Amino acid sequence: MNTDAPRKPAVAGFALFTLVVMAAFIALGVWQLQRRTAKHELIAALTERLAAPPVALPPPAQWSTLNAGTDEFRRVTFTATYAPLPDAMVYSSGSAVRKDAASPGTWAFLPARLPDGAMVVIDVGFVENTMQDRAVQDRAAKKLVTGEPVTLTGYLRFPEAPGALTPAENRTTRLWFVRDQHLMASALGWGTVAPFYVDLEQPAPLNGIPRPGPLDVHLKDDHLQYAITWFSLAGAVLIAFGVWVRGRRRA
Repeated sequence: MNTDAPRKPAVAGFALFTLVVMAAFIALGVWQLQRRTAKHELIAALTERLAAPPVALPPPAQWSTLNAGTDEFRRVTFTATYAPLPDAMVYSSGSAVRKDAASPGTWAFLPARLPDGAMVVIDVGFVENTMQDRAVQDRAAKKLVTGEPVTLTGYLRFPEAPGALTPAENRTTRLWFVRDQHLMASALGWGTVAPFYVDLEQPAPLNGIPRPGPLDVHLKDDHLQYAITWFSLAGAVLIAFGVWVRGRRRA
């Protein structure tokens, strides 16, 4: 009895399925290589910005032209006075841009007024506080509000978007879980603030609390590993198809 007729459609169907799966795996591998290229370009750009000497903070008239793609981590210097307004704390389980802030704690955010009256939010540094004691945070932040102007040097940063699992803020303790100065300003009465905040590099308080410092960006770069995995899966699917076809021919 001739069994070639039913075999051919079965082989053709499985071949089509194999091609579709291989194409998907190869596309994912190419996508990872593209992401790797983009990541390397981003790392190079951020490294250049972090190493550049600080420039004057752009005036408020130019703030609308700033964006994360071209200005994130740009070093700036300016004079401002910390405003006598409630501070905000942002929880951190460990920083990806500060080697000296790997333990749990909070980032202290304070509003500061520029000489022209515009308000800029400053991340004044890290407060190690594993118990999240508000009194510890209050003592760290309040001493900075002296009413005197101070020259600040830091990095432009832009608000984070909350994730699906990001907890809601605790307004009683003024604790946030995402760095968004606009949400803080709205909740705490800071008024209109700049579209960016400034990660403070210096000066540091005498006792180092809160602890500002230089940033050192370490972006995860494992895209090549993922690309090799996807390409290997594509090869494995092709080999499996070849073994299957060979087995059918022997049957």
